[in-house]
Amino acid sequence: MTRSFTIRFKGADRPVTCDESQKVLIAMEQAFPDSRLQPVRVGCRQGGCGACRVKVTKGDYTTAKMSRAHVTEAEQAQGYALACRIYPQSDMEIESAFLGPRRAPKGQN
Repeated sequence: MTRSFTIRFKGADRPVTCDESQKVLIAMEQAFPDSRLQPVRVGCRQGGCGACRVKVTKGDYTTAKMSRAHVTEAEQAQGYALACRIYPQSDMEIESAFLGPRRAPKGQN
C-alpha cells in the first residue's frame, strides 16, 4: 500500500498531496495546473537545470541523483534539493530556493 503525505509550500494557498513513489514537483504541477500559481519554478524535470531548487524546512524525503552544479553535498545536508528529484517520506514543508542561472566564476569561460 502506497503512503501519501501532505506537502506545504511557502507562499501557496493550499497544501499538495504526494504519494511516496511520486516526485514532489510532479504532485505540485498536478495540484497547480496554472503555471502562474505554482510555488516552485519548473524546468527540465530531470535534475539538470536547477529551476526547481528548494529548501525542505520540515519533513523527511529521499532523493534521486541530483546535479552537484545545482545542489552541493553541503547544501543537501542543509535541506536543499531539486523538487524534481525528491520523494516524500513524511509530511513536508518546502520553500523555493531558486538562485537563477549559475555563472562561471569571473575569469573562467
